[in-house]
Amino acid sequence: MTFTKKDVLTFMKTRAGRPLLVREIMRLLHLKTDDRKILKQFLAELATEGALIKNRGNRYGLPDKMNLESGVFQAHTAGYGFVLSEKKGKSDIFIPAVNRLDAMDGHKVVVRVTPPAAAPRCIRKKKSEEKREGVIVRILERAHTKIVGTFEPSALKHERHGYVRPADQKLLLELFVSAENASGAESGDLVSAEILSYPQRNRPAEGRITRIIGKPGDPGIDTELIIEQHELDVDFSPAAMQEAAAIPQEVTAAMRRGRADLRQLPTVTIDGEKARDFDDALSIEKIKSGWRLWVHIADVAHYVTKGSFIDEEAYQRATSVYFPDRAIPMLPEALSNGICSLNPRVDRLTLTCEMDIDSQGKVTRYDIYESVINSNERMTYTAVRSILADRDPELLKRYKALLPQFELMAELMEVMRRMRTRRGSIDFDLPEPQIILDLQGRMTEIVRAERNLAHQIVEEFMLAANETVAAHVTEQEIPMIYRVHEEPAEDRLDDLTEFLSSVGITLPSADKLKPRHLQKAVAAVKDTPIESLVNTVVLRTMKQARYSDENIGHFGLASETYTHFTSPIRRYPDLIVHRIVKAAILGKYKDEENCEELAEMLLNAATHCSERERAAMEAERDVVAMLKVRFMQDKIGEVYDGTITGVTNFGLFVQLKEFFVEGLIHISTLGDDYYHFIENRHCLRGERRKRIFRIGDAVRVNVDRVDVERKRIDFSLTEE
Repeated sequence: MTFTKKDVLTFMKTRAGRPLLVREIMRLLHLKTDDRKILKQFLAELATEGALIKNRGNRYGLPDKMNLESGVFQAHTAGYGFVLSEKKGKSDIFIPAVNRLDAMDGHKVVVRVTPPAAAPRCIRKKKSEEKREGVIVRILERAHTKIVGTFEPSALKHERHGYVRPADQKLLLELFVSAENASGAESGDLVSAEILSYPQRNRPAEGRITRIIGKPGDPGIDTELIIEQHELDVDFSPAAMQEAAAIPQEVTAAMRRGRADLRQLPTVTIDGEKARDFDDALSIEKIKSGWRLWVHIADVAHYVTKGSFIDEEAYQRATSVYFPDRAIPMLPEALSNGICSLNPRVDRLTLTCEMDIDSQGKVTRYDIYESVINSNERMTYTAVRSILADRDPELLKRYKALLPQFELMAELMEVMRRMRTRRGSIDFDLPEPQIILDLQGRMTEIVRAERNLAHQIVEEFMLAANETVAAHVTEQEIPMIYRVHEEPAEDRLDDLTEFLSSVGITLPSADKLKPRHLQKAVAAVKDTPIESLVNTVVLRTMKQARYSDENIGHFGLASETYTHFTSPIRRYPDLIVHRIVKAAILGKYKDEENCEELAEMLLNAATHCSERERAAMEAERDVVAMLKVRFMQDKIGEVYDGTITGVTNFGLFVQLKEFFVEGLIHISTLGDDYYHFIENRHCLRGERRKRIFRIGDAVRVNVDRVDVERKRIDFSLTEE
């Protein structure tokens, strides 16, 4: 008999009335002795996935029937945590510290749901949600194979062992390191240690130091620590580097054959001053019905073939990672900064999305094809803004030949932005920090990153190309990887509706809510004292965008069909889309079998790319947080103006106006009254004096304490 893992799961769901032993499953499925090994493999995989649970009696059963669920444990530094439920529509499960077993942050676990105890109010779910609490009964999959942190030798002189204290406070685990496994580490060294054994009832976790990263305060040490902590691959394998070295660095006549030759078309790239890899270039002209826009994207798929060593490493990384002092590229430099990068005045292979756009901003005709371009100039956002907004005489003279194109771009951008606004696309113009480093990698300044007219031009044109390509592939009924953004959860919308009504803004019911309603709410408070408050609360109501093989639309952009097409040098999903588009041009997906194979690949790729994107974002955020904390170390006792950016039951988060650094005013330091957290108003209110603190309020604070290990800055309110 031939059977699959799916057959086993179906049997357990439909015919097994109780947990079963392996031999019982074999008998009921009429399997032979030779099938036992493969059955045990399937059962083990289903148990790891959480689809089945193996109990203490070695019987396999359905989690639902055993009041069990599986999910990822998300730890809090205080010891408690939540298991993020894998069941659609189910709330997360609160895990008190005593019920954690030895689970660490990120572990996949099995949890038994129990009647809720008196969980602290700060971590209770909202009234509209089902409150659930549980006990972790088993760890299915451990997320960590190593600990990155500080080595501390034993305090007892006659003992030669030591401990690694994790840099990530959520891990809640000290790693015992014997003398022979210390690898010469000294007190205070930042190290990476392999976990040899996990904690048991009477034994601590044990490990072996595999790398001494450096000393606190060494140049670039913070980034090194985060890279090691997040297990980011910095170096490419010798096989991938050998492949990259063999790729020619010039476009030959043979490569140009069969492609649209657009080398005479005026073309520019527009990027940041420090950018080294240029994915996209733009061309534009005025036509009778409006504008013709060409968005040229580097044809990475021509050089990175599926299944190659470069491709396998690019897939594992899934994205480039950008830190203030360095970048970890998805592709080797010979590609990312070389032949794939749309450098000026050299031929480059591209995929072009050519669009005719009318006076209303609507794409009336498009074509997507392989091409070859030769960019006229490498422009920066600052230079383009200076040309268009400041009319800088020197730049106007230098780029006189391209001035008509820049002016057409600005014209078209305004039309397209108005079109997006009409359909309800939400545009948050929140300040982003830009970190300035000295030659030693130390932060010297944090300034507000500029988002000017040139940024808006590139953003609008990339959005248009992404939507056009997504719609093109979808209309052909070819499987696709989409960039999706789901509607906010109903309970969050209920809270948002209640909050906005308190400031005079009315929203329709959750089932009738459209993006345009939130857009109007944001627009209604623009340039008012509560703009920051409303923007922040609306933004926090939103879900996180992700990749999916299902087209469920992009709520924030008010787009029915959206993908990522424009950055294949630094994002693997874009490379997948390029391959789909190129294969569709050749008619490959007229074959049903090819479509089925593609659909199966996309399911796993979407999940993997979303996970790697989140990991990269966390690493980038951790490095910035560490740099900010170190920057504030010598500023204890100084007073700054700031703005409240968050309100919780334990205090106020305040961002300094001068430095874009955030810290906490703990509620215990507000000694002039008893303050109570009013959740649906996002504020703290004094009991006696009725003083109110809410997001967007201006305050003056004193820097009380800087904790480098916790990446935390403590402020106190000053009435000066």
